[in-house]
Amino acid sequence: MQYKLTVPSHIEGTIQLPASKSISNRALILHALSKGKEYPRNLSDCDDTKVMIKALTENNETIDIMAAGTAMRFLTAYLSTLPEQHIITGTERMRQRPIQILVNALRQLGADITYVENEGFPPLCIKGKTLTGHRLSLKGDVSSQYISALLMIGPTLEKGLQLQLTGNIISRPYIRLTLQLMKDFGAKAAWISDDTIEVKPTPYNSSIAYFVESDWSAASYWYQIVALSSQAQVQLNGLFKDSYQGDSRGAKVMEKLGVATEFNTDGVLITKSNNRVDYLEEDFIDIPDLAQTFVVTCALLNIPFRFTGLQTLKIKETDRIAALIAEMKKIGYVLHDENDSILWWNGERCEPEAIPVIHTYEDHRMAMAFAPASFLYPQIRIAHPHVVSKSYPTFWSNLQQVGFTITEED
Repeated sequence: MQYKLTVPSHIEGTIQLPASKSISNRALILHALSKGKEYPRNLSDCDDTKVMIKALTENNETIDIMAAGTAMRFLTAYLSTLPEQHIITGTERMRQRPIQILVNALRQLGADITYVENEGFPPLCIKGKTLTGHRLSLKGDVSSQYISALLMIGPTLEKGLQLQLTGNIISRPYIRLTLQLMKDFGAKAAWISDDTIEVKPTPYNSSIAYFVESDWSAASYWYQIVALSSQAQVQLNGLFKDSYQGDSRGAKVMEKLGVATEFNTDGVLITKSNNRVDYLEEDFIDIPDLAQTFVVTCALLNIPFRFTGLQTLKIKETDRIAALIAEMKKIGYVLHDENDSILWWNGERCEPEAIPVIHTYEDHRMAMAFAPASFLYPQIRIAHPHVVSKSYPTFWSNLQQVGFTITEED
């Protein structure tokens, strides 16, 4: 299935964004670890969160987390602390995504985890037990989800956890997010030096009633729509000015591309400012999930760019660097990459396909980042559009709400 989008002449409306997937999935693990009395409120309705809820409530011996990378990492750590045995598996792509760094760390803490098929990759057989380890050292450039998974179980360990991160520490906002949420649930966790986090063996508070903020990652696609449209004003509800989410920095970067942000009691109002830069250089080490949004937006605005800090993109739902290069070429833009961590565009163009069909590679962010390209390329098609359900199930209906026409094709 493919979607063809017809854009309206102007964009105006109010959008209730989905709840943050990052916060929802952390809040669910923390609620489970606290044996909480009140379930977190305003949880995300996305696939990843549904998978997490199912795993935590049904407690089946075999847990299939499908394509949910966050669930794979967080549940692997969580299940290691339970006095039960589980097998955790996922889609074919998930079974190709490495998890050895996390497994090795958990084993150092005393976890009993074995690989069911291929060494270093899911499925995993986890025999939960009391973990007695206390100190760990990890490279700081590993996925922040590994780090967050370990931190969240820290208060349940007999001696707590002292985690040292060596070298370049990437995705600090996601680590800060995890630590802040842990504190909201009653944990005592903090940086005790530039590279070391200490988590005290203090039980979580079981009486927390947590409310989840809307998703700044989802908001980025509306910023993109405003940037690419000729006239637009969109109210995005549920966003906080003092957000825990690292992707809230996307609003500041979007200012450089001609989108103004005004906070109000319900969220933010975004409008076109037409005050944009001629060239954008940005480090995405803290906001890797926004890379696709900004690559597509800058190119379509004819703004050359150089984006660094993209090393985690290769181990996401797909190799996002390779996917961006391939799909941008279909609409006439020649991107270049360096060292598996940099993408740049100097204005080089090629002949676009007459009817470009954007492959989404089972990656929700590919579909959402390329959908607004229909402003400049009305013949563009988005293949397998259902992938947006991973994080933003109402994305297409929200587009229709502000005037987009969506035609389904085989």
